[in-house]
Amino acid sequence: MRYLITGGCGFIGSNLAAEVLKRGEELFILDNLFRVGSASNLEWLKAKGDFKYYPFDIRNNNDVETIVKDVKPDYIFHLAGQVAMTTSIANPRLDYETNALGTFNLLDAVRKYSPDSIILYSSTNKVYGDFEYLHFKEDSTRYICEEYPDGFPETISLDFHSPYGCSKGCADQYLLDFHRIYGLKTVVFRHSSMYGSNQHATYDQGWIGWFCQKALEIKNGIFKDPFTISGTGKQVRDVLHANDVVNLYFTAKDVKAAYGQVFNIGGGLKNSLSLLELFGMLEKILDIKMDYFQLPWRESDQKVFMACIRKATDILKWAPKVSKEQGLGLMINWLEHE
Repeated sequence: MRYLITGGCGFIGSNLAAEVLKRGEELFILDNLFRVGSASNLEWLKAKGDFKYYPFDIRNNNDVETIVKDVKPDYIFHLAGQVAMTTSIANPRLDYETNALGTFNLLDAVRKYSPDSIILYSSTNKVYGDFEYLHFKEDSTRYICEEYPDGFPETISLDFHSPYGCSKGCADQYLLDFHRIYGLKTVVFRHSSMYGSNQHATYDQGWIGWFCQKALEIKNGIFKDPFTISGTGKQVRDVLHANDVVNLYFTAKDVKAAYGQVFNIGGGLKNSLSLLELFGMLEKILDIKMDYFQLPWRESDQKVFMACIRKATDILKWAPKVSKEQGLGLMINWLEHE
């Protein structure tokens, strides 16, 4: 089988690419190496096997059409994207061209040149907005959504906030509509927080990896001053390790009932964490004290997002296997040895 991974040198893309190579399948990667760490991930992949790498840009329609015509992939894992809300606010054109236009370029090329390709897309929980119309209870370490204490289903109304929410939401809807109108085999995953190896986190994207890195710097005496967090630290996400993400994509790719469907994807209630709870776990694991300053809330930040994964479990027969405790251990181990 032939796999095309857009953004194949990014965090999730490189983990998926490694699995393709492990399975002995044909791999093709599109990535312009814009993200921090992408070049390192490319070198990591080269040591794992042979594949064709295209140093192209998803924003360039000619680039995308050339690849799709040449490869005619059986499967496309579409991970190329601008992934930080703060960057989208600072540079909304880049965000739009990468996420919305780039996705349209891919879909239209598949429609014209490879209509049997199966496309799995990495969307985001940000398409639901900030949930300020819901009610949140505050306890000592976290917020709890009173209406959806066990997680948000796919039936929640879309409410695009921020340029990032708009661009990803636009792409998300194009995937679903190209299935309805043109019969393309598309699947949309609205992801919560993901973490794991090959995640070169930054201050504005990849919060689990970022704070694990800060914790290790504190332990090693590199970083002694208090760091900053936005908001109270009680905001909650359900976290999902990269191993479970890889399992999701390879489980879902041949489930015909999933085509044209959207799935909320995360670790679920049992793998949910607030910032304060993460800090408590890291302090215990590494025997440190994590001191911080609070900054104002980030624009359009959600107090809570936890995915109700019932639909994914029912249709895809998929569920997370890596606990947050196991996942943090794996994350710390990767950071210590990368």
